[in-house]
Amino acid sequence: VQLQASGGGPVQTGGPLRLSCAASGVTFGDYVIGWFRQAPGKEREFVAAIRWSGGSTYYADSVKGRFTISRDNAKNTMYLQMNSLKVEDTAVYFCAAQPRLIIGTMRSPTNYKSWGQGTQVTVSS
Repeated sequence: VQLQASGGGPVQTGGPLRLSCAASGVTFGDYVIGWFRQAPGKEREFVAAIRWSGGSTYYADSVKGRFTISRDNAKNTMYLQMNSLKVEDTAVYFCAAQPRLIIGTMRSPTNYKSWGQGTQVTVSS
């Protein structure tokens, strides 16, 4: 599985940004695809996840109502639409993929074996 994250950049507080995660080498089927982020000096944290088959979505409380995760089956691509961005959303964002994760395990980055390279999001006031 190869994942390529893109779409990061600088944005002002309150603005939108959409991240993409293009995948190759896999037919996702029963995979869970997740977005994580890591700010300087902090641990990598869960942002959102989507179950490829069925499209169930899961969010961290800190982004619920502001971020939307989605996927395009035809393009084998996942998206993270980020609205109402805050300074504290500044981080490197990573996409990750893992098959057959259950709800209780998808929030931990250690349960994902395939990772994209990360894309920097910088929110300024």
